[in-house]
Amino acid sequence: MARFLIVGAFLAAVFWIYSVVDCAAQPTTRHRGVSKTVWVLIVVLLPVIGGILWFLLGRRRAGESNSQYVSGPDDRPDVLRGMDKAEQDARIRQLEEELARLDDEADGADPRS
Repeated sequence: MARFLIVGAFLAAVFWIYSVVDCAAQPTTRHRGVSKTVWVLIVVLLPVIGGILWFLLGRRRAGESNSQYVSGPDDRPDVLRGMDKAEQDARIRQLEEELARLDDEADGADPRS
């Protein structure tokens, strides 16, 4: 039984050290949720649990972007500035028609009538 405790404590210490080094070595852009300093404190003050939280919640993957959603061209001011008034009105009309069609489908109405 004592061997299991010693091995478990050793593995926990190795995991804790690895978590602290990984958290501190990552650039600030790879930290999710809170700042890098707070993540390092979480990992240091909560040895095993902090490391688990860091790897599950705090560490941003290499290909993961900072934004939570993909924005369309209507959300970008530079695209809207490039449109003239007629294009903007046509785009608004098109979006309103699409929204009305989706509302009709959601209500169970036949969209062809």
